[in-house]
Amino acid sequence: MNTSAMAHTRRMRAGGEVGSLTQAAARAGLTARGVIYVLVGVLALRIAFGDGSRQADRSGALAEIAQEPFGAVLLWALGIGLVGMAVWRLSEAVFGAVGPDGRKVRKRLLALVRCVFYAFVAYSVLSFATGSGTGGSSSDEQSRDVTARALGVPAGQWIVGAVAVGIVVAGVWIGVRAVRRKYHKDLRLGEMSPGLRRLVDIAGVGGGAARGLVFAAAGAFALRAAVDYRPDRAKGLDDTLRSFAETPFGPWLLVLVAAGVVLFGLFSFALARWRRV
Repeated sequence: MNTSAMAHTRRMRAGGEVGSLTQAAARAGLTARGVIYVLVGVLALRIAFGDGSRQADRSGALAEIAQEPFGAVLLWALGIGLVGMAVWRLSEAVFGAVGPDGRKVRKRLLALVRCVFYAFVAYSVLSFATGSGTGGSSSDEQSRDVTARALGVPAGQWIVGAVAVGIVVAGVWIGVRAVRRKYHKDLRLGEMSPGLRRLVDIAGVGGGAARGLVFAAAGAFALRAAVDYRPDRAKGLDDTLRSFAETPFGPWLLVLVAAGVVLFGLFSFALARWRRV
């Protein structure tokens, strides 16, 4: 075998190893995300049925895990899984994602934004696991604090308003893509039976629609905070979910949304198993 052939073989082997590591990171990250969404949805269901003792957000989910046997081990596993999620998104930003349009600039920038987001989430979970950080701060406190600081800078109202509109648009985009089943192109559908595919569609459509609705509602509250110059009107995940129970539909709307959040967690598990990476 000549030198060039040997070099090509080494590059192929290295590429295969990197691909395997990226797949493992993606599947660990999607599983960790699924755990958090399932727990948040369950906590929201408890709120709907009168038990509001726990925050229905990431901090509440982490506190719930910490109370379980081997809770510290589970928290570390969750944090490491989310690090894998950030690494996967970083690889998409650097090398491109799977699919014909995976190397487009828009896709890479979106992957970079997701990488930064999941890196922050992983840091907060690992901080909570060690007890050395603010990973347990509620989403409502964080939202109000960030909004207050943003409103205090020059053109703060416009900045908060623009971000809020972006969150609303993102929520609508998430929901519409879920209802249109755009996720099909990312799944290895040929490996699923017809019955399993139907179950995945129920979780994907219902979960994605609920997630999009929550995003859009949180963005609407942030927009109201910007217009009124009232940072206390911004809401995190917990307060946003609770607000659904204050509508004319009462707690039953919260039940539906919370069930959808659980479905999105289950859909994340399906992605961990069948997503193309």
